[in-house]
Amino acid sequence: MSKKKKSPSKPKKVLVLHGPNLNLLGKREKGIYGNISFEKINKDLKSLAKELDVELEVKQSNIEGKIVDFIHEAYKKDFDGILINPAAYTHTSVAIRDAILAVKLPTVEVHISNIHKREEFRHKSLTAPACVGQITGFGVDSYKLGLLALGSII
Repeated sequence: MSKKKKSPSKPKKVLVLHGPNLNLLGKREKGIYGNISFEKINKDLKSLAKELDVELEVKQSNIEGKIVDFIHEAYKKDFDGILINPAAYTHTSVAIRDAILAVKLPTVEVHISNIHKREEFRHKSLTAPACVGQITGFGVDSYKLGLLALGSII
């Protein structure tokens, strides 16, 4: 009797979605966001993803509608989850919230700073209730913690 070959499991696919101004990390408001560059954050995430057997696609936009389009594409391309830092759109975007709800992909919201310790208008997230969870205030490690959490969910 011959043994059946096990087919290797395909890696899970995660969209990492950065909102407005995050492409300037390492250059802007270092007292809040630190010195680590946008490129370094993505490189570190890709390294962690490899360890977790997760395939990442990274996108960034300063445009709300484009972020909505990226979320829709993740659904169409059979992604398994989304790691999102909506940045300023966290507090204002019903459109991004609705897109997350529409695609029904497990989504984790992350923030470098603790939005609950900042200006009052930042305390409320419109997008977090559409997500499975929110990680905030751990610096750039928030992204890694979010990917770990998402990896365990998907």
